[in-house]
Amino acid sequence: MTEQTVAPAIERLMTPAEVARVFHVDPKTVTRWAKAGKLGSVRTLGGHRRFKESEVFAKLQATVT
Repeated sequence: MTEQTVAPAIERLMTPAEVARVFHVDPKTVTRWAKAGKLGSVRTLGGHRRFKESEVFAKLQATVT
């Protein structure tokens, strides 16, 4: 029997502008949330913030319910 390896799924990363559209806020607000630790972010090699799509929509779901 051969062993199959499964490649990890690549998570889509969103820009602050995309996240801002989801929450209907200004992109600067999204950046402030990231700095305050309210929303996790990663930095690109160029120093730009990106947000995991799954985390953004989980946060949105939490604010709706």
